[in-house]
Amino acid sequence: VSDLMDNYTIYFGYVLSNSFYPVLQRAIGVGSAFEGWSPREQDVVYHMLVPMTPPRGHSFHLELDTAGQRHVRNFRVRVQQECTCTREQQGENMLCFLHHPEEELKRNQDPSLLDTLCTDSYLDVDKTARWFYQLLRAIWPALPQSHNWHLMLLPPRRSCRFKVTNGRESFRIEIWFGVQRDDSDIFVSSQPKEAYTQSTTWPETYDVAEMKFFKHIAMQAPPDSLHLRCLQLFSHLQLGIGFSTYTLKTIVMHLLNTVPLSEWRRRHFLERLVDISESLRLSLEVKCLNHFIVGNQRLPVEMSLPGDVQMAEPPNLFHRLAMDPVAHSQGIGEY
Repeated sequence: VSDLMDNYTIYFGYVLSNSFYPVLQRAIGVGSAFEGWSPREQDVVYHMLVPMTPPRGHSFHLELDTAGQRHVRNFRVRVQQECTCTREQQGENMLCFLHHPEEELKRNQDPSLLDTLCTDSYLDVDKTARWFYQLLRAIWPALPQSHNWHLMLLPPRRSCRFKVTNGRESFRIEIWFGVQRDDSDIFVSSQPKEAYTQSTTWPETYDVAEMKFFKHIAMQAPPDSLHLRCLQLFSHLQLGIGFSTYTLKTIVMHLLNTVPLSEWRRRHFLERLVDISESLRLSLEVKCLNHFIVGNQRLPVEMSLPGDVQMAEPPNLFHRLAMDPVAHSQGIGEY
């Protein structure tokens, strides 16, 4: 999957080099499949985040949506045109969107990003997904994988979902788009966090930071560490019950940050499973499970967070249980 996306990235560079569409960076594998565990080994979806940077003559400005719910941090990506007159004077084949007459721009230059993938000056997720879908389909015949693999694209919905198969194996891949917050491990992405998310809304995502945390743990843990097996087994047991895999992953990340890694070896397997179960029970009782990344002052120094994420009050993943007694009783019953 990573090789396929790397090949796509090379061709993205060729095709988009002189365009005013977003510049697509190397895809980052996120989620359970790339973290080393998956509750459904036979039904894995490989999630990739494709970072986007602004094309020449444009800039991105992230604006926090303060009207949203407190437990979800949503952003909008405002696209602004920048003066490129000095670049034109240096011999670059580009007219300045700000200082050339509109008629001349229409006649001699491709449309601005504002005119293609934006709605009211904000980058539009739905338009971006449809554009990316067309790009994937157009580039596929040029890729080496196309000689032995068959591509099946699904209709885009805030992401691009497709399957590649060669008759013996098949891989399901879902691509989200992201804009990095400064130089940190935090992105805003097209991944929806609520049932309905507006097309100009980009929720903050912590997938890259979480993947980086698991990489840090893998480098520090003893060779026979079973922390991933604990998470895989416990999350597999919960399939079909109301607890999300993200809930269990959050509990395990908190434990990995507090229980010494030397105590995750094979002989500690049952103890750690009991720890996970007890942590879930206690969180249900107090109706509170803090987010692992947001507001966590004890993350490894290699991880980079924006100041507002690091200092924020951690969202409560069990906020619904705190607000709804029926949901809380149901959670206790499921436990």
